Amino acid sequence: MSEIQSRYEHLELSTIGYLVIAVTIGIAAGRIAVVTSREGDTPFLSANDRSRWCTVASLVEDGTYAIDRQIAITDRTGKRRPWGTIDRVRHTGSDGIMHDYSSKPPLFSTIVAGVYWSVRQVSQMSLTDQPIYVGRIVLGIVNIPMLLVMLIAIWRILLESHAPDSAKLYGLAVACFGTALLPMTITLNNHLPAAMTTAVTLMIYLSVAGRTQLRSVATSYFFAGLAAAGTVANELPALAMLVVWTLLFLRQHLLGTLLVFLPAVALVVLPYMITNQMAHQSIRPPYMHRSDGKMIALVETDQHGDVPSIDQVANALTTSDRNSKPKEREYLLIKTSSPRRWIVESRDGNIRYALLQATDRPDQTADSASKAIRIWEVREWDHWYDYAGSYWMGERPGVDAGQSSRLVYTFHLLAGYYGLLSLTPVWVLVPIGLLIRIVEPQGRYRVFLAMGIAFATVVCLAFYISRPEIDRNYGGVSSSFRWMLWFTPLWIWGALPAITWAMETKWTKTIAVVLLFFSVFSMATALSNPWQHPWIYRYFDFLGWIEA
Repeated sequence: MSEIQSRYEHLELSTIGYLVIAVTIGIAAGRIAVVTSREGDTPFLSANDRSRWCTVASLVEDGTYAIDRQIAITDRTGKRRPWGTIDRVRHTGSDGIMHDYSSKPPLFSTIVAGVYWSVRQVSQMSLTDQPIYVGRIVLGIVNIPMLLVMLIAIWRILLESHAPDSAKLYGLAVACFGTALLPMTITLNNHLPAAMTTAVTLMIYLSVAGRTQLRSVATSYFFAGLAAAGTVANELPALAMLVVWTLLFLRQHLLGTLLVFLPAVALVVLPYMITNQMAHQSIRPPYMHRSDGKMIALVETDQHGDVPSIDQVANALTTSDRNSKPKEREYLLIKTSSPRRWIVESRDGNIRYALLQATDRPDQTADSASKAIRIWEVREWDHWYDYAGSYWMGERPGVDAGQSSRLVYTFHLLAGYYGLLSLTPVWVLVPIGLLIRIVEPQGRYRVFLAMGIAFATVVCLAFYISRPEIDRNYGGVSSSFRWMLWFTPLWIWGALPAITWAMETKWTKTIAVVLLFFSVFSMATALSNPWQHPWIYRYFDFLGWIEA
């Protein structure tokens, strides 16, 4: 009788959870159905998602990754470009012509383009001509299933845990309403798919624990490999967690990992590199092309003379066998903000080199020992963010300028106006929960998982804190520190023992409810548009506490 009652109660709890998930999906679908830009002519909310939408439209409508046509579209006034984006790079394409491209890794946009192609075949409408209708349809088809899969995976993880029902529902409430993932559902972004694949990998890992037969784990390990690699394809720093997953699965089943999990990882890595190669003729994503390329020639001038002439550069290039000798009329020298760096550009703008002042050395043939030779390096063009009008090369406002103090950046990243703990205070339960999992025997596979989550968290935080000043911008204008949203499923599982402990007494339960309240509050302030500053930042700005 007690077993039947237990099953009934479990079924009832399961039903409640799925009802909560249904409410969450309804909110997300409703927001997508009415999502619109501030001007009301597209469903695009920021330069970030416009960058991806440009690629999606260009692939289907123009058959190219270049987004020149899309960013040139103007509104009825002819003054505003509703498809314009600062998240773009510029480099010579496979056709030998300079083009604009999205700065986002192209794999996800390519997949979304497949969805758009199908929608276009059925509706006979184009994204460029009817962005409101087609954009919302594609966004719903792409994002709603990903949100649903993520929430179901998290709920299944919670249901299979030994936590009390109150703790399980608390964890589900965090997943549904306590983070910026719900607001992110109304925009095209990489954070939602990364969180989804993380949840799937976690669910599979916990479900196959203890299985010893290769046949019994093969299918699960295959999908786990796809999901774990999919997270890295959308969030490159998640490579730290991929290493953890590999070690965890290796410990569980050596052959399953070597024969199934790792080959599945390769099935994601391969298209990731192929789409980069197709789009940019490089397997590296665009954001890794932010400096001058390798040296291909040297040019010598007098120490007190001007920069080398075009003829000198042409001769150096000819000697290096990297290029046929250009005529003087075909190339120009273009100044940059640095007196030690020039741009060598063809008159049609399609070929570029970087010219850098390197070192000075004594002239061995000169009569005067004080006379020297100046060495200039001609380098391949690999600074794709350096183009006329580039947002990233000038002085940038607000958080995009970068935080000069690493200490200040760390504070605001953790507990300040962009803080993980100040905006989502339920995360204070994560380190407590992980510590409980590590010190209390709950099965070694859970202990190692908790240690792996702690390791990946620290590594990713250290990575973002250690970035140069230009990259210390909290992820740009966003309602949260979005670069770590993919940890959400891992942190919910990690916090579960602490949530369970908090449900035991009235005062700890009250604290837990307060933490959840303010987490939901932060989420709700961003539900109209996740591409805005967090509410704490905006309030501080209103009070004049943030320097312009």
